[in-house]
Amino acid sequence: MPADAILAQDVRKTYRSRGAPEVNALSGVSLRVGAGERICLLGRNGAGKTTFLRIASTLLVPTSGQLSVFGVDVVASPERVRPNIAVVPQEGKPFFHLTPREQVYTYLRARGFARETAKARTEEALGLMDLSEVANRLNVTLSGGQRQRTMVATVIATQAPLLFLDEPTIGMDPFARRGVWESLRLLTRRGSTILLTTHYLDEAEVLSDRVYIIERGLVLAQGTAESLKRESGGTIRVSLPGGLPWKESFSSFGPLLTEGETLHVVTDPPRIPEIMAVALRLQLSATVGPVTLEEAFLRTVGRSIHEDS
Repeated sequence: MPADAILAQDVRKTYRSRGAPEVNALSGVSLRVGAGERICLLGRNGAGKTTFLRIASTLLVPTSGQLSVFGVDVVASPERVRPNIAVVPQEGKPFFHLTPREQVYTYLRARGFARETAKARTEEALGLMDLSEVANRLNVTLSGGQRQRTMVATVIATQAPLLFLDEPTIGMDPFARRGVWESLRLLTRRGSTILLTTHYLDEAEVLSDRVYIIERGLVLAQGTAESLKRESGGTIRVSLPGGLPWKESFSSFGPLLTEGETLHVVTDPPRIPEIMAVALRLQLSATVGPVTLEEAFLRTVGRSIHEDS
């Protein structure tokens, strides 16, 4: 297969409806996903992540631009793309009248897997998603997190060359989320490529080889989590709730980021005592921690990832 699992060039999507203004969901997205990579599209709700994923997985036609999967154009030849991909849609639901075991096995058989292969992969995927104990319960009786894990199990069982996962861990507890992360790492070790969307900053940071920050249908930044954090301007974040009116008092210590009324100072360890002294004089509380993708996102987008677009 070609070295590029996904190659997108100036992909645009405009939604038009009679009597309503046009909505530009994508405004010229260009990106590359190498074979065997785990790539994250990071952005707020409504930023365009799901639209891009739907186009790349042949579920939506772009208004303009080009996008290929393993060298095959997704618009011109979607039937050649689909055998090489599998998709976990955002907030997808398993078939309620099936059990998790039936759901995964039936999906694999529908994709053409032999019975014994489908059985073996079903059991492995259920084990990876910690679903073995509920594998024979109807999906309608499962919790929301268990249903989401069933959807993920269904897709990872395919071991398809390219997996699309749209907010795959939404609704899961922290333990289950980490189980999904380890399963995705296993799949890339076996040769699969993964493109996922998320608004969980920790998920993007620990799971992705590279991150694309998307805002209002545009790629604003891309790189490894470490390179994006370095661009924030320091290694330490000092957060000052209620510190917004005192921006000038902290401007000499490093880049300033705002989140509501909270002021974040991005700096380096030697400046911490000085910052704390100023905070004490102004009667401000302060917390200190390492710079994370949250600061990189705030610096790039100008607002919190938790705000809707």
